Amino acid sequence: MRLVILDDYNLASEWAAKYIRNRIIQFKPSANNFFTLGLPTGSTPYGCYQKLIEYYRCGELSFKFVKTFNMDEYVGLPRAHPESYHSYMWNNFFKYIDIDPANAHILDGNAEDLEAECKSYERKIAEAGGIHLFVGGIGPDGHIAFNEPGSSLVSRTRVKTLAKDTIVANARFFGNDLSKVPTMALTVGVGTVMDAKEVMIVITGAHKAFALYKAIEEGVNHMWTVSAFQQHPHTIFVCDEDATLELRVKTVKYFKGLMHVHNKLVDPVLSVKDK
Repeated sequence: MRLVILDDYNLASEWAAKYIRNRIIQFKPSANNFFTLGLPTGSTPYGCYQKLIEYYRCGELSFKFVKTFNMDEYVGLPRAHPESYHSYMWNNFFKYIDIDPANAHILDGNAEDLEAECKSYERKIAEAGGIHLFVGGIGPDGHIAFNEPGSSLVSRTRVKTLAKDTIVANARFFGNDLSKVPTMALTVGVGTVMDAKEVMIVITGAHKAFALYKAIEEGVNHMWTVSAFQQHPHTIFVCDEDATLELRVKTVKYFKGLMHVHNKLVDPVLSVKDK
C-alpha cells in the first residue's frame, strides 16, 4: 500500500492524472489489446479529468484503445438528467476525449431487469480481461462507490438501497429536495474493485480525514469499506494535506519520506509522442 501526500487538491488531481497517463502509455494499448480503466464520479475526480483532457488536447495521450467501466449509477434517474452519472461522465470527460462511446461502460439504472444488468456488467468486465486500473473516491463515511457501511467486502455489482446520510448528502445536487434524490443505485462491489490489477483511491479535503485515518491506520472493517484496500497488493491512496489531519504525525512523516520514490511513478510523465 502506498500513501501519496500532496499539498492541495490541484496537486493531488495532477499526480493522479499523471499516474493514469503513464499507466496507459506504458501498457501500449492497441486494437487487439485495450487498456481497461475503472472510473468514479463526483467532485473529487473532476480535477483529475480536467488534466487528462488537457493531456489529450496536447496530443500526449489517447483513449482510442481504452475501455472504461464506471463505478455506479442511480436507479430510476433518466440518463439525460443532469445529475445522472451518464451525464456527469459525458459532460465532464468523455465528450472531450477520443474514446469510442461503445467502449465507455456505465450501469443502466433504468434497465427492465436490474439484477440482470448487474450480472451483465460483471460479465462485460470479465470479457474485457478485467480492470487494469480502478480509480475511486470515497465518502466521509469511508464508502467506495455505493458500498456503504456494512457492505460485504467480497460484494459484486448489485442493486443497493442508499443510506439516509447519503441521500441527505446528495440533496444539494437536487435543489435540497430530499423527495427528488434517488434512494437506490447500481454499484460495483468491493470485491469487483478488489479484482482490479491496481487500485488508486483519491481522497481530498478535511471532511474525508477521519475516513482516511480509518483506511490507513486501523484494521480492515466492513463499516469503513475503503479499509478493504489495505489488503490489495497494488493500492495507491492519493491525498492532499487536509485529508491527513486525523493521521498520526509519525504516519504522515513516514509516507512523506517515501515521496521521492512515489514521484518516480509519474516523473517523467510519458507521452504517446515518445513512442
